[in-house]
Amino acid sequence: MFPYLLLGLLLGTCCCSNEDSMKLGRPELSGPSLAVVKDIITFNCLLSIYPKNETILLELFKEGNRDKLLGFYSSSTASFPLIVKTSHEGNLECVARAQNNSHVEPSVSYTHSLKVIEPVAGAEVIIQSGVEELFEGRTLELKCTLTAGNHVSYKWLVNGQPVLQSPLRIIAHDQLFIYRTTSADSGLYMCVATNNYNTTRIFTSNSSEVEITVKDVVSNPAISFKVLKENSNNYFAVVTCQSTRGTLPVTFSLYNSTELAFNVTVEERKVNFKVPLFLDRHLGWLQCQANNGDEVAYSQWLPLQVVSVGGPVMMHYDYDIGQNYAVIGLRLYCKARKGSHPRYQWFLNQTLLQGRGSFYYVVNQPPDQSILLLSVGRSSTGTYHCEVSDIFDNTTAISSNKQYIDKRVLNRLPVSVVAVVFGCFTFLVVLVSACCFVGVLFRRRKMGKESLVSQEMEAFAAYEDDLEISEYCEDNEVVMSARCDEFDWVSKTSEDDAMFVDELADEL
Repeated sequence: MFPYLLLGLLLGTCCCSNEDSMKLGRPELSGPSLAVVKDIITFNCLLSIYPKNETILLELFKEGNRDKLLGFYSSSTASFPLIVKTSHEGNLECVARAQNNSHVEPSVSYTHSLKVIEPVAGAEVIIQSGVEELFEGRTLELKCTLTAGNHVSYKWLVNGQPVLQSPLRIIAHDQLFIYRTTSADSGLYMCVATNNYNTTRIFTSNSSEVEITVKDVVSNPAISFKVLKENSNNYFAVVTCQSTRGTLPVTFSLYNSTELAFNVTVEERKVNFKVPLFLDRHLGWLQCQANNGDEVAYSQWLPLQVVSVGGPVMMHYDYDIGQNYAVIGLRLYCKARKGSHPRYQWFLNQTLLQGRGSFYYVVNQPPDQSILLLSVGRSSTGTYHCEVSDIFDNTTAISSNKQYIDKRVLNRLPVSVVAVVFGCFTFLVVLVSACCFVGVLFRRRKMGKESLVSQEMEAFAAYEDDLEISEYCEDNEVVMSARCDEFDWVSKTSEDDAMFVDELADEL
């Protein structure tokens, strides 16, 4: 009896052990995938497979964080209401377990993703590059911060218009970078932060405007001066320092060599300094310096020296020739021997010519020279001269020589040219005549010599003939006596001719 009882207890224990170790099925978790902070949403969890005699506990957790329970329910079916927080974003899971039996292994649902939208709020522009005012060439860096909001898109505006991206303007999420800034980048900047819920609810936060000023660096100033005469003995140099660009105000400083002479801050890019002056003396070197908060800009060095006008005043001209080789235009040049600040004046028949007229144009190039351009014609005929004086003192004018300009005179050959041409022609005629005369004499002499040679040749031939005839005469003395006398007469005549040729040659 006892063995059967023991066997029954063992079988009962085994059955109970198999039932206790039975696993739960996988619960199913469902609910919204998108939610807005502070909204109330519900997640449902359903466990279909579980021991019928067990009480089931369903719990809601965020994946990886079992320490914080989001909801629980004692049933195989549960609904978990949630007041949405940003911390709920992520993967949620439902855990099913036997509430009163620790031997039953719990089961976990597949994760369910939840995206939580927190409406944007409190947008503000922060200047990360430092100050609201900066000089050109620097980098401007702005950041848009929020007091609340996630899944945000940003838009940047300047003076109410969108900031367009470029190689020098980079929008990186909540930051704006502007490289190599210029004054054109100055303006009112603001950021607009936006997020939305299914495009049906759009949340926007606009920051307040921040004024950014990009200053132009002051350019290197130009330096010049003009002379001012207050009375017969007092002269001053009015030194001008001028920059073409740069944000105001600008501080200008004037140095004489290394010594600071003047320093002033003005709301313009030009300033004048009054410096005592002595004529015909070198008073040092001047330099302007300009500064508007960035680097100092420097002008070139300028010698402070004024040389009075001195003579003589020279005037000359050159001309342009037309198609018919007639003079159609003149350029008259006027220059004084010395003078650093000359004033040139042109006169036609003692009438002052200024600027541009119907037939002339005055081109002043102080201190080098002045040029008067003339169109040669009837109206331009007359006597011209120029006068040079100090621009600050017209009581010391020096006049040039006078030049009469007439179209007919300009196109007439000068007497010197005519004399040279006629002289060259006369010399050429005389030279040709002399050559011809020498040629004639040489030809005559040559012909005389040739005649003498021919006479000698004839005499020699006659002599040979006489020899033959004498031989013949000796044999026939009676018959040929008359002929022999003729031959003697011919020989005598030849000798007389030869003597005549020699006398003629000596005379020549």
